[in-house]
Amino acid sequence: MSQTDQYILGIETSCDETAAAIVKNGREIVANVVASQIESHKRFGGVVPEIASRHHVEQLTIVFEEAMKQAELSFEDISAIAVTEGPGLVGALLTGINAAKALAFSHSIPLVGVHHIAGHIYANRLIKELEFPLLALVVSGGHTELVYMKEHGNFKVIGETLDDAAGEAYDKVARTIGLPYPGGPHIDRLAHEGQATIDLPRAWLSEGSFDFSFSGLKSAVINTLHNAKQKGIELDPKDVAASFQASVVDVLVTKTTQAVEKYKVKQLLLAGGVAANKGLRAALEKEFSQKDEVELIIPPLSLCTDNAAMIAAAGSILFDKGMRSDLALNANPGLELNSSY
Repeated sequence: MSQTDQYILGIETSCDETAAAIVKNGREIVANVVASQIESHKRFGGVVPEIASRHHVEQLTIVFEEAMKQAELSFEDISAIAVTEGPGLVGALLTGINAAKALAFSHSIPLVGVHHIAGHIYANRLIKELEFPLLALVVSGGHTELVYMKEHGNFKVIGETLDDAAGEAYDKVARTIGLPYPGGPHIDRLAHEGQATIDLPRAWLSEGSFDFSFSGLKSAVINTLHNAKQKGIELDPKDVAASFQASVVDVLVTKTTQAVEKYKVKQLLLAGGVAANKGLRAALEKEFSQKDEVELIIPPLSLCTDNAAMIAAAGSILFDKGMRSDLALNANPGLELNSSY
């Protein structure tokens, strides 16, 4: 281990994954441990905040001790502790933040608060060095955003969801056709088995807008199923899933392509839990395979869903910029992505 090596311990507890990771020099994953709570929340059809917080309390010590063990490091080797401060579920965030503050205080290690979406974006730096200017398409259960970056730590949201995020719409449509939580992967699987034969709307909004809206699409699916039932027509769930996914992917890819052309970026990053969607990944790869002036970066599935390596990667940038959080750091469930750190 070089004396100049930087090791960031990341902690992520914004929703229903308890995660700890160690990233070396901002780009190399040394350890990445995630304890999922999907089985606990599945019977409720979604995340129950109080249950999520309790599981974080039970798992936090286990995951960061396992990360340290995998990395074969001691706390004397850790340069800083990066923790998600928001957005997310307030109780879940507080468990990670308080654990991070306790570790930082007891071992005299600098503390860095990280924006959850910045983490998703910087997951891509664990794959390849970022080149600016770039555009990130962030698609998850709570967020659908287009983020322009002209340099490290500088974020400009040029488009965002006006109502339901794409991942939220996936889960709601999945429940409507009787699929278990989490619905996104099940819709994606069925979509590849069906045909997009049902005419569903695309919310383009005003001309030139990079904002998104999926609430109307969700309602259209529900109304289509209801009307078919009244007429005694049984729609194949596979075709419903394929038609719904075709609408979502069409809007995401079209608006992203337009933004890439307008802002003349060097890279396009895909980020967030819905970045694991095979239909979206394939559509972006097809769209940008012939565009030599733009490099498309898509993270592996392990870095799409919530994890702590992405928080450590983003924290490394903030740490290098001299950003520090004190022990008054608090959870901020509505934290906005700052224009610049």
